[in-house]
Amino acid sequence: MIEIKGLSHSFGKHVVLENVDLKVESGKVLGLVGINGAGKSTLFRLMTGVYIPQQGEVLYDGESPLKDSVRKDIFLLPDDPYFTNQTTTKSMFQLYKTFFPDADKNIYDEIISYFNLNEKKPLRAFSKGMRRQAYVAIAFAMKPKYLFLDEAFDGLDPLARKMFKERIRKHVTENNATVIVSSHALKELEEFCDDYVMIDEHQVVASGESLEARVNMCRFQMAFLETPNEAMFDRAGLKVVNLKITNRFVIGVFDGDKESVLAKLQTLTPAVMDEIPLNFEEAFIESLDNRIRGV
Repeated sequence: MIEIKGLSHSFGKHVVLENVDLKVESGKVLGLVGINGAGKSTLFRLMTGVYIPQQGEVLYDGESPLKDSVRKDIFLLPDDPYFTNQTTTKSMFQLYKTFFPDADKNIYDEIISYFNLNEKKPLRAFSKGMRRQAYVAIAFAMKPKYLFLDEAFDGLDPLARKMFKERIRKHVTENNATVIVSSHALKELEEFCDDYVMIDEHQVVASGESLEARVNMCRFQMAFLETPNEAMFDRAGLKVVNLKITNRFVIGVFDGDKESVLAKLQTLTPAVMDEIPLNFEEAFIESLDNRIRGV
């Protein structure tokens, strides 16, 4: 288990994370979401021992990631890994396997072959997607117990993304590993993650198996016999996140659980009313937009 307690970190006067508490169960795939600058990459670096927390702590089964016995089980694939002009996929594998005693050359060979990569060709000559494929091969070949993937799908084509997701699940199943994935491809996280964490305004603002439920929003479409207006929804005690009125038709996103919102909408006596499911990505965007607009 990974446990984060009261984690805070700043760069100068710029607060990045503030009093973050989080538990990640072993053998899980966790999706980490948040806009650029929300603190995802900083959190990864704090969790993997790249940065030392200014306040709070990160524990792996009760031990610090700064201990050598723990660090050998952790692999971070950043969104833009460093490489020199001479670095090849093969030389990168040789380097990393000195730090990971359980590195598996067969896994490396399998993924390199799948992507048809020339392991002796300099990474600087690869496209962005090909470099990402090479990094993926290295990451899985190290067989880490804890694998961190920052902006995991960036630069990968649809076929490579499919293979990547399948490999993540296989890695977790075969090694009882824990994988934490950050990505702006929210819909793809929804398809294969066990749990989710949302970071916003320096803190974890939602977590669990369903972020749609955690952000506590629902969406309805309605038709009225007379032309509606925004004021009537306010009078009904509804907290409107987004409202689109077209003649006598309304599509609205409301803050609150479905049952209480439905009860309040029924007091407006719409002629027709149906719920429109609000998926993970839409809920995240609506929540973020609402916060930015200060609603």
